[in-house]
Amino acid sequence: MFNKKIKLVLAVLITIWAFYNFYQGDIGNGIFLLLLAGIFVFFYFKNEFILLAFLQLRKQNFSGAQKWLGYIKNPEGSLTIKQQGYFNYLHGIMLSQTNITQAEKFLKKAVKLGLSMDHDLAMAKLQLAGIAMTKRRKREATTLMNEAKKLDKHGMLKEQIQSLKQQMKKI
Repeated sequence: MFNKKIKLVLAVLITIWAFYNFYQGDIGNGIFLLLLAGIFVFFYFKNEFILLAFLQLRKQNFSGAQKWLGYIKNPEGSLTIKQQGYFNYLHGIMLSQTNITQAEKFLKKAVKLGLSMDHDLAMAKLQLAGIAMTKRRKREATTLMNEAKKLDKHGMLKEQIQSLKQQMKKI
């Protein structure tokens, strides 16, 4: 919604206003304003449109997720580095259904920018391994699959990794 710098400026201004209310003796208003400033700080670190896109993906609504990501016009200016990684990650996942080359571009950019959770990074590398396998690049697919296996500490992607190994044997 707002540029990342505007969110921080709003949080600082609201915090100053809250302390002024504390000084005036309006404790309730000050607490409310501090909570409001906390919302802007939260949305600095977690972009609201990316959160809504993840919610739509959880419901398997790809068009809804695409709509929410479409509201982010300038990802470099309005998102932090990790948020840019997730922005590209979401685009890559959605495009992997239709356009593999575009999906590969977005997923590689997401891995380069970094994702904060290991299982998200493992999923991105597993998607890239699947794309490399469909393009007959077996060595790259094996490397990416092994990296994904190392990152998957809780075994959430174990079945997908096994099925990808079975498909690689056919090549």
